[in-house]
Amino acid sequence: MEKIKDMPEQERPREKAMKYGIDTLSSRELVAVILRCGNRRQSALELASVLIRDAGGLRGLAQKSFEDLSVIPGISRLNALQIKAALELGRRVAYEEIQRTDVVKSPTDMHLWLKQHLGFKNQEEFMVIYLDRAHCIIHSEVLFRGTADKAVVSPADVFRRSLLLNAACIMLVHNHPGGSLSPSREDITLTERMISCGKMMNIEVLDHLIVSSSGVFSLRGNGFAFRNT
Repeated sequence: MEKIKDMPEQERPREKAMKYGIDTLSSRELVAVILRCGNRRQSALELASVLIRDAGGLRGLAQKSFEDLSVIPGISRLNALQIKAALELGRRVAYEEIQRTDVVKSPTDMHLWLKQHLGFKNQEEFMVIYLDRAHCIIHSEVLFRGTADKAVVSPADVFRRSLLLNAACIMLVHNHPGGSLSPSREDITLTERMISCGKMMNIEVLDHLIVSSSGVFSLRGNGFAFRNT
C-alpha cells in the first residue's frame, strides 16, 4: 500500500497544496484531499486512482450519483457525500459567475455550466432559464424530467413560471443523454410552439439549447426554428 505518511512531506497532497497552492495538485491528489483518508488496504491516493480510473476520468466521476459512489469498494457514504459536495460547489461557482453577465453576448460560461449541470445526466431533463431585459439570469429551473429519450413539456407551466418571475425572455434547454447534439423534428416543433406561445404572452424565446457531454448546440445559432422572432 502506498502510504501517504511515508511520502516526503512536500509530496503529500495536503501539505503540497498548502505550501504550493491547490492548483499544483493532480486530479488524483485533489480527490485524495476530498477523501481525507484511505482504509486498511488502500491509501487515499490509491482510492482516488481507482475512482478516476473506473469512472473513465473526471467527466465520468461527475456523472456518478451518490448511490453509484457509495457502493464502490473502499468508498464510504461519507466519502461519496464529500465528492458530490465538491462537484456541486464547482457547479454553483460557475452559476454565480454567469448570473452577472449578458448570456446572449457572452454565452461561453453559460454553455460550460450547462454542460457540467446537464451534460452527464442519464435521463432527459428540460430546463428553462429566465432572463431580465439585460439578458442576465433571474432564475433557472428543471421543469420536466423524462425517460432516457423523452421529456414531457408543457408550455403552460413554462410561461406561468415566467410571469411569476417577471421574466422578459427565456431560453429553453434540454439534454440528450445519448450524446448527440442534433435536434430532432420534435425539438424543432416544440421550439416553434414555445415561440408562438411566448408571443401571446409577450415573452421572447431567445434560444433552445441542446446539451450533451460533448458540448452545447444552439438552435438559434444554427438557423433553426427562430424565423418567427
